[in-house]
Amino acid sequence: MSVWRGGVRVRTALAAAIVVGVAGLAAAAGFVQVTGTILTHNVDSTARQRAAEVTAGLRDDEATDVLETMSGNATLVQVLDDTGRVVASSFPARSDPPLASRAVAAGAGVWATRPWPGADDDPYRIWATGVTTPAGPRTVVVAQSLRPVRESTAAMTRTLAVGMPVLVLVVGVATFGFVGRSLRPVEAIRRQVASITAQDLHARVPLPRGRDEVAALATTMNAMLDRLEAAAADQRRFVADAGHELRSPLATIQVGLDHLATRATAETGLPQLKLLRGEAERLGALVADLLLLARSDEHGLAPGRAEVDLDDLVLAERDRFAARFPAVRLEARLEPVRLTGDPARLRRALRNLLDNAARHARSAVAVSVWADDWAHLVVTDDGDGIGPGDRERVFGRFVRLDDSRARHDGGSGLGLPITREIITGHGGEVRIDDGPGAVFHVRLPLDPHPDPVPDQRGSGRTPSSPR
Repeated sequence: MSVWRGGVRVRTALAAAIVVGVAGLAAAAGFVQVTGTILTHNVDSTARQRAAEVTAGLRDDEATDVLETMSGNATLVQVLDDTGRVVASSFPARSDPPLASRAVAAGAGVWATRPWPGADDDPYRIWATGVTTPAGPRTVVVAQSLRPVRESTAAMTRTLAVGMPVLVLVVGVATFGFVGRSLRPVEAIRRQVASITAQDLHARVPLPRGRDEVAALATTMNAMLDRLEAAAADQRRFVADAGHELRSPLATIQVGLDHLATRATAETGLPQLKLLRGEAERLGALVADLLLLARSDEHGLAPGRAEVDLDDLVLAERDRFAARFPAVRLEARLEPVRLTGDPARLRRALRNLLDNAARHARSAVAVSVWADDWAHLVVTDDGDGIGPGDRERVFGRFVRLDDSRARHDGGSGLGLPITREIITGHGGEVRIDDGPGAVFHVRLPLDPHPDPVPDQRGSGRTPSSPR
């Protein structure tokens, strides 16, 4: 079955080779059979002709001269009397036994095929015909050897046995090459489609020459990409416009709440104002996240280029984390790591990971920073963790697992997608590793012009110099 998974080229080549092989085998068998029949017919014609010559000689009393001219292993001739006794033969030394078992009436003829013991057991085609002579009735028997027919058909069979596999191989290889050449435009379309992301929906697949099915496929794919690009542009425009339109009323609401807070007291609604201010801040953060993702979808998040101390970013976030999540303990194990990137966006990614870990932790969150060929940032919580089936899904937009949906302080479902956009924009990757709790592992290149992230796991090293 693995051969049949080799693709269209392999399947087509095998199908063509099988069809040609079966058809060639049938044609070869028929050809050999027809050739043998034709050669046998020629032998029959020769036997009849020689019998006619002997018959004419018997009538003219010149049979002995005629028989002498026909001596040889290829042709055996006997003349029998009405009792079946040999009276003349083209091979006197082997005149007995007779070639025919009985006399044949004048004007009649009988065919037979059998080996002749006196001639190396070769098969002979035997023609017996009756004739009336001055000496009485006679039977002329001509035996024509079938060895040339057998040798010719055997040689033809050997030739076809060698040539047919070669023909099948040539057809298979040629079909493999021709189909591969025909599928080149399809492969070009596949590579182009595989490289198209949400950031470059303007790209189109190449249109092959001609007006065949592949060209129709490419035209259809480009039309589909046109529709996707238009839909994505409308969606981004809607999100951006909505975000911008919401900023002004949100700012007005926040200013109004601040003004009311200066006049409110604990008895006149200060707790409610604090709650409203928190919700307004949360709504403002959501709008900012939507705008950031809209810019990412449209232009990508091209990071700035500055020297960034990754360990210092963690230290700077530690105080904010302690103030916002006083019930969660933050453990930092840091090594000095410097890389080139955008400090503000890397801080945003770190903050999203810490906030996500704090919302799901029972009592503690751990942060580790170290470097080998890459800069590594690992954020771990002591919560229930994330199952393998959800580890990619949590990076989707507005995706929240069931546990976090039930939380009153659950996030909007945009923090992790934004984190991935930021890390990917820096040429790195973020993934979820196995471990107790949820383990978010970020790898960032130290080189200011990083190559694509290789598909390999981190070293798993635990830093030894805490700060």
